[in-house]
Amino acid sequence: MDENLMISKGECSAGDKGIPLAPGEALARTLAQVTPVAQSEPIELAIANGRVLAEAPLASTSVPPFDNSAMDGYAINTDDLDGIGPWTLPVIGTLAAGGFARPVHRGRSALRIFTGAALPSGFDAVVMQERCERKGDDVTIFERPRSGRNIRRAGEDVCKGQVLLGAGDVLTPERLTLLAGAGIAQVQAFRRLKVAIVCTGSELRSVGEQLEPGLIYNSNGILVNSTLRSRAWIDVTDLGVVRDDRQMLTDVLCKASMDCDVVITTGGVSAGDEDHVAIAVRECGGFLDVMKVAMRPGKPVKIGRLGGALFAGLPGNPNAALTCLRYMVLPALRKMAAISDFETKWCPAVAATAYPNKPDRTEFVPFRTVSRDSGGLPRVEFLGNGSSANLSAIAMAEGIARLPSGAGTTEPDARLEVCYFASD
Repeated sequence: MDENLMISKGECSAGDKGIPLAPGEALARTLAQVTPVAQSEPIELAIANGRVLAEAPLASTSVPPFDNSAMDGYAINTDDLDGIGPWTLPVIGTLAAGGFARPVHRGRSALRIFTGAALPSGFDAVVMQERCERKGDDVTIFERPRSGRNIRRAGEDVCKGQVLLGAGDVLTPERLTLLAGAGIAQVQAFRRLKVAIVCTGSELRSVGEQLEPGLIYNSNGILVNSTLRSRAWIDVTDLGVVRDDRQMLTDVLCKASMDCDVVITTGGVSAGDEDHVAIAVRECGGFLDVMKVAMRPGKPVKIGRLGGALFAGLPGNPNAALTCLRYMVLPALRKMAAISDFETKWCPAVAATAYPNKPDRTEFVPFRTVSRDSGGLPRVEFLGNGSSANLSAIAMAEGIARLPSGAGTTEPDARLEVCYFASD
């Protein structure tokens, strides 16, 4: 196992004092706090997009359910094409998709047929209409097709009884299309995670309110809410803004932990006199297993338990909140939701610009792709100049680049890893 993923023991290793945790260890500790949900419920296919399968669905019909034409053209029996062509055959009828009166092949004959129509008995090929010439009740064929040409065979895509998807798969429009075609009307899905969001800070105001001097808008609330609400397997409860009051925050967290699977806060996790999150968690009877991480931004992130709920305390600066949410919290939520592929996908890339790394921590930097190198890898431009409060960088970014600690300045063309927002 990578030494960065090993879970060390002892109070100092959690980062409360002494050496901060390596990001990989902090992630491992976070994942170790999570147990996947077991409860499930039946969901109609029409409203199942984004939900997580609890059982592997079996096809109730083959796809296609019958031999059918893959082209508009003429169905024939290739045995009728003797000698050297062209061949002229009488047309004995017309058949469109959904048609039930299917003329049976008799003698030397052809059938006008349209895409998706069931192939009647006795015909073994379809000649596309562009390679035929129709005159009256006859059609002339200029090329001899092989048997089976332009025919979709019953079950060639899916066989009745076949396992279509696995438990833990997230349903997408494409996967729902497969289930619908195989006759699945209802699936068994894991229940949605109940996640509470609490934003802390006496300086925060909701968008639309009047800003007095010294106040700012609550952009973190929008960031976390919108990120989580876009996932159908999460049920979000927004508990709004709690001012910097320890007792008030303690009361809100205690109540949230009794009703939800996960409690996420933003702000109040540093070491200032008005940073009350860590104390409030402890006063609720909770504990923190991650308290300081060797990452930039996001060093003061807090992870632990509040009763039966996972607790995640995100830093107040938006870029730091985004990084910790993407790197540590979302993988844990995916694991808790019983998603089989819960780990974040990191992809290779190369730097298009230089970046001055901090030598003692892993850097997570918003990026956008500007070109491709000769091997096809994305060349990425770093955004935001390292500021954890830069909203413009977040808005322009395609994802987050991970720059390892101890690397010094990342030079142009250096190899690195990136995570695209669209991939998770």
